[in-house]
Amino acid sequence: MASASGGVLKTLNPLVKLGVCLVWLIAAMLVFNPGFQAATIMAIVLVLIFVNRNSPATILALIVPFALFGFGMLTTNLLFRRDSPFATVLAGEALFASAAFSAGVTLFLRSIACGMISALFALTTDPGAFVRALMAYCRLPPRLGYALFAAMQLVPDLAAEAEQMRLARAMKSGRPRRAVPGPREAVSLVIPLLAYAIRRAGRTAIAMEARGLSPGPRTIANVPRFTWRDGAIVVIAIGVTALCGVPLLFGRA
Repeated sequence: MASASGGVLKTLNPLVKLGVCLVWLIAAMLVFNPGFQAATIMAIVLVLIFVNRNSPATILALIVPFALFGFGMLTTNLLFRRDSPFATVLAGEALFASAAFSAGVTLFLRSIACGMISALFALTTDPGAFVRALMAYCRLPPRLGYALFAAMQLVPDLAAEAEQMRLARAMKSGRPRRAVPGPREAVSLVIPLLAYAIRRAGRTAIAMEARGLSPGPRTIANVPRFTWRDGAIVVIAIGVTALCGVPLLFGRA
């Protein structure tokens, strides 16, 4: 993501990427074909690796939770579908040629495809730019927009505060800090972190009042603009979606 080519997708208007991903997501949910789902997954993986410069390990880590969810749908479809031959045929070609197995594989691939479409938007979109675009073009209330900005800053601050607490406790006890906190240590961090979050919430409320976040026209800095690249990405997305639908033609032939 640090390379020049990796920044191309981040320069696009977030609302254009949101629209493209939503259309692609709807297509993945409506088209019940394993070839279309597999082609969608492959297209997104190639874009993330070669255009957005994400490592294959990162892509694999993103796929795993969606694959586990899809595997649950696959096994459920095989075991509990009324016309499934799995209960009577434990092995053999009849199982893999059955409608239950085909439907289960499609649901498995659909789970991964929908998850990767969401990951494509998340990995290529700056959250701050997305909120500013919503405020400028979609009439997002300034109070809600500022609250979202505060939440985006609070999450990493909470992680840093928890790390400092763990380091202080390790120095006080004279023991090395564990890489992963145990259940007892995690529970002991809840109250201090909750107090820290409450203090931050109070400061945020005062800051919102000081900025006069009232209804009415406001100026917004660094609003993402619509450029020719946004139109180009729409055309490219339509072409890629059409190419993903090619397996449908072979399936009907």
